[in-house]
Amino acid sequence: MSDFKKIVLAYSGGLDTSIILKWLQTTYGAEVVTFTADLGQGEELEPARKKAEMMGCREIYVEDLRETFVKDYVFPMMRANALYEGVYLLGTSIARPLIAKRQIEIAHETGADAVCHGATGKGNDQVRFELGYAALDPKIKIIAPWRDWEFKSRTDLIEFARLNQIPVTKDKEGEAPFSVDANLLHSSSEGKILEDPAVAPPNIVYQRTISPMDAPDVPTEIAIDFKAGDGVALNGEAMSPATLLTALNKLGHDNGIGRLDLVENRFVGMKSRGVYETPGGTIYHAAHRAMESLTLDRGAAHLKDELMPRYAELIYNGFWFSPERVMLQAAIDQSQADVEGRVTLTLYKGNVIVTGRSSPRSLYQEKIVTFEDDAGAYDQKDAAGFIRLNALRLRILADRG
Repeated sequence: MSDFKKIVLAYSGGLDTSIILKWLQTTYGAEVVTFTADLGQGEELEPARKKAEMMGCREIYVEDLRETFVKDYVFPMMRANALYEGVYLLGTSIARPLIAKRQIEIAHETGADAVCHGATGKGNDQVRFELGYAALDPKIKIIAPWRDWEFKSRTDLIEFARLNQIPVTKDKEGEAPFSVDANLLHSSSEGKILEDPAVAPPNIVYQRTISPMDAPDVPTEIAIDFKAGDGVALNGEAMSPATLLTALNKLGHDNGIGRLDLVENRFVGMKSRGVYETPGGTIYHAAHRAMESLTLDRGAAHLKDELMPRYAELIYNGFWFSPERVMLQAAIDQSQADVEGRVTLTLYKGNVIVTGRSSPRSLYQEKIVTFEDDAGAYDQKDAAGFIRLNALRLRILADRG
């Protein structure tokens, strides 16, 4: 145990990671470096700094990584139209590799010999963090308190906090009603009052969206511009990745967009029920697919759709830094060169409705698809041979009886 001289802790400043901080200090006698990332969770992070200072930490990192998060993680994932199990936009999954990467960098900067995360022993995040650590520094030592310490319940944690003068906020005096994780892409709620999948989530669960029933009776019209597969402007105003997603989150919130109640298959083997809110991401996903519908060749589009479930599963399972994810990303990014133009959408009571798309790189040719005289652009007689050849094997099967 005394081998650990310095540990970099992924630190939120909340009850669990504050207890972990003290536990590391008392269990290992090691210096702890705290790292708090602003990924757009919507909370003031300075209290985390002050709490770490109060608990004796000398090296404290509090960093605004919102632009990096959206530009280098969310947008590449969105180029793939990634959905885990067909519906989940991977809001928690995509944040973990960035946190792991920065933790390892800080470990190298400070001379730390270990990193620590606060993920529980039942969830996916422990896998995501530790696969990231392994890919970036296979020699780093990893501490996972939830798999090692003696605490069995939240009551045990609160008692430890009191014994060690760790501030406990009033709403943590009992069992928390549910667990929340949030960043600029989404919020995730799990556990306790959400554990029975037959029971509808109470309204207090929703933090990023108003109810679709309470959304305005007047539709909201917007336009998103794309360049090389990434969103670059909203309603004609150029925006950075994080600024664009922030603006879309506000529009999604106000129109009740992006709610998902999901029973999913965790990588560790169990099913879990989660309630997700991805307001801006839901709008962006619909717009990106609409832009691709105009600019991607059929073969490329269909191949992307075949690759997407595998790509999404890699991210969900924590393999962002794996060679196969990098390889798939190269293919996906290659497909995006001509995904350029404008998509117009109507937002209305939980719905995202694509109303138009235009592009200087469009493959849509009205002279070919028109029901009017196409002036020889397409010879309809060619369809007879095309159909005859495609039907050949069907006729042979039918003849066999």
